[in-house]
Amino acid sequence: MQRIFGRPAALTGIPFHYCPGCPHGIVHRLVAECLDELGVCERAVGIAPVGCAVFAYNYFNCDMIQAAHGRAPAVATGVKRVQPDAVVFTYQGDGDLAAIGTAEIVHAATRGERITVVFINNAIYGMTGGQMAPTTLVGQETTTTPRGRDASYHGHPVRVSEMLALLDGAAYVARVSVHAPGHVNRAKRALRRAFEVQLENRGFSLVEVVSACPTNWGMTPVEALRWVEQNMLPYYRLGEFKVPGQGEA
Repeated sequence: MQRIFGRPAALTGIPFHYCPGCPHGIVHRLVAECLDELGVCERAVGIAPVGCAVFAYNYFNCDMIQAAHGRAPAVATGVKRVQPDAVVFTYQGDGDLAAIGTAEIVHAATRGERITVVFINNAIYGMTGGQMAPTTLVGQETTTTPRGRDASYHGHPVRVSEMLALLDGAAYVARVSVHAPGHVNRAKRALRRAFEVQLENRGFSLVEVVSACPTNWGMTPVEALRWVEQNMLPYYRLGEFKVPGQGEA
C-alpha cells in the first residue's frame, strides 16, 4: 500500500509535551518538512530557546544546541561562522526573542547573518505563567496585567517583523499564521523560502508565526484560534515585509 502521509524524517518519534491546542506542534512539523524537502537535515543545526519550546532538541532529528535565554541568534551566529555549510536555524518565542533577546536578534539581522529564525508570537509568556510579553496586545489581560495592557504605562506591542525588515542585513522577513488550514499552507511556503534564502547566501531570514496560547489565555483551543483571527491579525498584519533584492541597487 502506498504511503501518502507520515511523520517527517526530520522529526523524532518523541511525543510533544505542548498543551492541547498549542500550535507549536504544527510549526515543528512545517520546519521538519522544509528540512526534508530541501534535503538538508544531515547538515542542519537548530538552536533551542528558553521557553515553551525549550525541549525542541528532543523533537528535531538533527543536531541541536540549547542556548541561554534570548541568546539563540548569538549561538547560531557562532555555529554558522564556524560551519558555513551548515543550515542553521533558531526556534524562539516572543519572550525569548523580543524581550531578553532583543539585542541579539537586532544585531544578527543588521549584520546579515546567514541564519533562519522561526519566531513564535503568541502575545504572552507561555512557559513561566502567562505574564505580559513585548507582543501582548493593548487591553489584553495577563497575570501581570490583570486589567489589561495599558499603552500609557506598559508601552505598545512590538511589531518585530516590521522592525527587522528595515535593517539592511535582513534578506527575507515574513509574518504568517497557523490558525486555519489555508494559513498553514502559506506558513509552510514562507518557512521554505526563508531556508532557501539561507542556502542562497542572501543574508538573514525570519518568519514570524502568529500563534495561540489556549492555556494562558484561559480559552479552549477553538476559542483561541478565533481570538487570533479577530484580535491578533488586525494588529499583526500578515505578509512578506522584506524579500530578496528589496532595497538593493
